[in-house]
Amino acid sequence: MTMKPLSRLSVLAFALLAGCSFAPHYARPTLATPADWKPVEGWQTANPSNGAPRGDWWTLFGDPMLADLVGRADAHNQTVAQAAATWRQAHAATREARASLFPTVTADGSVTHTYTGGSRTVVSGGVTSGGGANHTSNNYAVTLGASWAPDLFGATRNTVSNAKATEQARLADLADARLALHGELATDYLSLRAADAQIASLAATVEAYRRSLQIATNQYDAGIAIHSDVYQGQSQLASAQSSLEGEKRTRAQFETAIAVLIGENPASFTLPSLGTTWAPVTPDVPAVVPSTLLERRPDIASAERAVAAANAEIGVAKAAFFPTVSLSSDGGFNNGSLAGLFTSAASLWSLGATATETILDFGARSAKVQQARAAYDAAVANYRQLALTAFQDVQDNLVAERILARQEDLLRQASIAADKSEASIRSQYKAGIVVYTDVVTAQATALSARQSLIQGQLDRQNAAVALIQALGGGWQQADLTNGAEAANAAAIRKSQQP
Repeated sequence: MTMKPLSRLSVLAFALLAGCSFAPHYARPTLATPADWKPVEGWQTANPSNGAPRGDWWTLFGDPMLADLVGRADAHNQTVAQAAATWRQAHAATREARASLFPTVTADGSVTHTYTGGSRTVVSGGVTSGGGANHTSNNYAVTLGASWAPDLFGATRNTVSNAKATEQARLADLADARLALHGELATDYLSLRAADAQIASLAATVEAYRRSLQIATNQYDAGIAIHSDVYQGQSQLASAQSSLEGEKRTRAQFETAIAVLIGENPASFTLPSLGTTWAPVTPDVPAVVPSTLLERRPDIASAERAVAAANAEIGVAKAAFFPTVSLSSDGGFNNGSLAGLFTSAASLWSLGATATETILDFGARSAKVQQARAAYDAAVANYRQLALTAFQDVQDNLVAERILARQEDLLRQASIAADKSEASIRSQYKAGIVVYTDVVTAQATALSARQSLIQGQLDRQNAAVALIQALGGGWQQADLTNGAEAANAAAIRKSQQP
């Protein structure tokens, strides 16, 4: 049969697919992971009834508007769209690399009509000078060719492994882009709601300062108070009004930032104010969080895949020390008549092989191997550094959340006491018992306490968001159970040590 050379090539191709590889055996770089985290005074094990499913952690803040914004951001954020396109590009590159493992097959067909006149010869539309008797001839040809470079030393397979690991890293980068988007959006949204609360507090303060100024003015007109009381009241009112305008500017900045994150034009995007109805919700943070949760952080996963890609690249560089073999085969039919084209007499075929080996390169290949090894070492160092930073992020935010919870309670007590003190001193001023300076001081203290409480509530929410980000997107009930068991086992081992 005419196709025998191609069949033989295909059989040989699959027989040689099991060639050797010079890439080092890959093992994920080891990390020392603690069984538990450094405790902070006042910790109590929290066991939320509904563990946050990964990907929907923002629902723990109890704000439907935030959940709606996250959905819009997932659909229209351009940074995520860019990361998705980069992953698709890497996926296509993997397919391209894998295709190199198999032969390339080509097909060609041609028809040539030749007419020879008395004084010229016309061949396929081209004109050449010549002579002879009139003659017409036809030629039909069909050819099928195949070529293949067998992967004898693993260069192609390691290239595929490199491309696959790179693709997986880009997929992790996409997850990291989504995680970063959700965290930034939640932080901006919670900050905007805190700004709403600050604006409402300042607006109420401005009205209170107006009333105090009116009291001071009335008492000055009645000759009871001195003129400086009026000046102090005017200064205090103007300062509060300025702070109110500044807080409005802050809110507008958060609003435009949210618009960009969800892929909308800031000029046409608005979020209604919640005013005094803002009720901040902070999810319960478990005191026992297993360190194994860090393995699912997308940035760490991406760094680990980069290590795998660099490991495969070493194999590619080593394979350059060995010959490159290429096989080719062509077969087909060539006949002057269409009816006799596919006959055995019109068949033709050829089979060839080439081998190429570099004899002298003055150390170029050795240098490439050294580069690949150095790139692998750099990838391992980056992976381990990211892991260490992740442990730091979790530890810092676990401590921050617990301390901020205590601070919030203290700030609430301070705010309540300051409000009562302000009301008391204002009443004493009306009765002429204290001077206006005491009123100004009490009002400033109360305003500062209210603002500090709002900021403390926001800080605690932001710490919870940061912790969720550091853990790679929240925790599930099973994670907490496993973490508690690991922590108990570590405590038992520690107690048994002499």
